[in-house]
Amino acid sequence: MEDLLHKKGRKEALSFFRHVLWSVRRGYAKDSAVVFTRALSHARSPLSCAYVPERSKAPSDKARVAIVADLAEGDKDLRDMIFRFMAVCDYKCSLINIHEFPFAGGCLGCFHCAADGKCVYRDGFEDLLRDQIQTADATVYAFTIKDHSMGYRFKLFDDRQFCNGHRTVTMGKPVGYIINGVLSAEPNLRTLIEARAQVGGNLLAGIAANETRADQEIDQMSDELSYAIRHNYSQPANFYGVGGLKIFRDLIWQMQGLMREDHRFYKAHGFYDFPQKKKGTVLGMYAVGALMHNKKLQQKLGANMTEGMLMPYKKVLEKVKIPVTQDT
Repeated sequence: MEDLLHKKGRKEALSFFRHVLWSVRRGYAKDSAVVFTRALSHARSPLSCAYVPERSKAPSDKARVAIVADLAEGDKDLRDMIFRFMAVCDYKCSLINIHEFPFAGGCLGCFHCAADGKCVYRDGFEDLLRDQIQTADATVYAFTIKDHSMGYRFKLFDDRQFCNGHRTVTMGKPVGYIINGVLSAEPNLRTLIEARAQVGGNLLAGIAANETRADQEIDQMSDELSYAIRHNYSQPANFYGVGGLKIFRDLIWQMQGLMREDHRFYKAHGFYDFPQKKKGTVLGMYAVGALMHNKKLQQKLGANMTEGMLMPYKKVLEKVKIPVTQDT
C-alpha cells in the first residue's frame, strides 16, 4: 500500500493505466478476464495459423525478437504458428531452433561456472545464449507440449543455462509463449510459465496456444510485445516475483563465497535489501497498537484513525496530473 508514496510506485501505476487505455482502444480489454484461460470444451483449431497475412510494411530494425523454439521437422502446427508470429511482428525476428543445436551434453552440476560464469562445455551454447538470446529486446518461446512439459530439449536448454547462475540479466524485457497443445489441461506448466516471467522480471506479453483461435492470440501477443518494447513497459512484481527473488536473495547471500558472479550481480542491482530494522516504524506501530487497545481512546478517535492513514496518499493524489495521449 506504500507504493504510491514512492516515485517508482507512481511511475508503475501511471504506466499500468496507460496500458489499460491502450488495451481498451485495441479491443483487448473485453477479453482481459479470459486472455490467459483456456476451456477444454472449446474445439481446437490447429490450422488457424495456416494462413499467414502479407506484411503491410517491413519489420523495424530498432529492436529484435528472439524466438527460441523446439521445432522438429514434421511439427507443421508449431511451424505455422511461429511463421504467423514472424509475419505480424513489428520487429525483426531471429529463429533459434534448439531442436537442431548440437548440445555436447546436459548440465553436469560441477559448479565450475559458479566462480567465473564459464561453462566447462565448449559446444557453443554459452555464446548462443549470451550473444543471440540475451541480447534480444524480447524473447518468445515456442514448443509442443510433451509429457506435461515443454519437452526434453527445453529441459536440456534450461539446465545448461545454469552457466548464467541466478542472474536475471534479461529483466525488463518482455516474453511470450507459442504453444502447440492443450495448455488448459496443464495447470502446473502454466504456473511455471507465469512464475518464470515474474522471477526473471519479464512482462508476460501473452500465451498463444492453438486449442482456440491461435491466429488471434498470436496477433494480440505480437501487439503486446511491440507495445512493451516501444514504451519500455513492465509491471510491478506479484507474489511469484517478490517471493521468488527473496528466496534467491537469501540463497546467494549464504552461498556468496561459491557463487561469486551471482553475488556481484545481486550487490550491483541492490537485491540485498536486508536487514530491514526500521526501528522508527516498529516503535510507531507499538504506539498505534497501544492506542488501539485502549477503548476510551478508540471512542475519541472514531474515524480519525482512517483519515490519518489516508493523509499521505491524499497529498500524493492532489499533485497528480495524468497526461492522456492517443498514441500508445
